[in-house]
Amino acid sequence: MSSPSAQTLAFDVYGTLIDTHGLVSMLETFAGENAAALSQLWRQKQLEYSFRRALMKRYRSFAECTAEALEFACNTFQFTPSEQQRQALLDGYRRLPAFPDVTAGLERAQAAGFRLYAFSNGLASDVESVLDHAGVRKYFLDIVSVDEVRSFKPDPEVYRHFMQRAGSSAEKSWLISSNPFDVTGARSIGMQAIWVQRSTDAVFDPWEFRPTAIVSSLQEIAAATKQA
Repeated sequence: MSSPSAQTLAFDVYGTLIDTHGLVSMLETFAGENAAALSQLWRQKQLEYSFRRALMKRYRSFAECTAEALEFACNTFQFTPSEQQRQALLDGYRRLPAFPDVTAGLERAQAAGFRLYAFSNGLASDVESVLDHAGVRKYFLDIVSVDEVRSFKPDPEVYRHFMQRAGSSAEKSWLISSNPFDVTGARSIGMQAIWVQRSTDAVFDPWEFRPTAIVSSLQEIAAATKQA
């Protein structure tokens, strides 16, 4: 059982726990061989829209950014999904699959006594849904959404908000993320951060803010925090 003095792990959700490209087979129904590329562009624009809205201080929820990014990606590839297909894709975003290492990694971190939180750009209700569907909601003490401060990662305010909600200091708070921009954001305000490098092709940004540790699987998290 964890205690308030234990190390706190803030797990990013989309791209770290949950595979954002889990709808490629559904996209194939109308995009065919372009489905994988369309999925990549959808994710790219989803993040870009969140960055832009945070910078402009013109907040709309991550769900709205996701819908607008899907429209952009479809327009780029000159595909026009039916309203039923479009809604199926957006509904499917609440039922995306977890990566294969997630359950074992969370079990190991929980057994090691860490305090586990889900920390996401997504709406709390959407995160609740996707974690439930993946069968991993039970590992988290709570879900902390950036929607509560109406901004997006890597705005420093959202990391401060996480620590306030979790009742944890920067030196005892670890962000766990596959997204380099997220790791950079956490490190820039003094949090510890582990980059989950799922592919050897993934490259970290050459900035002054570096990960505290790098792992290739969530099963390495508990050991990485002790070695750092």
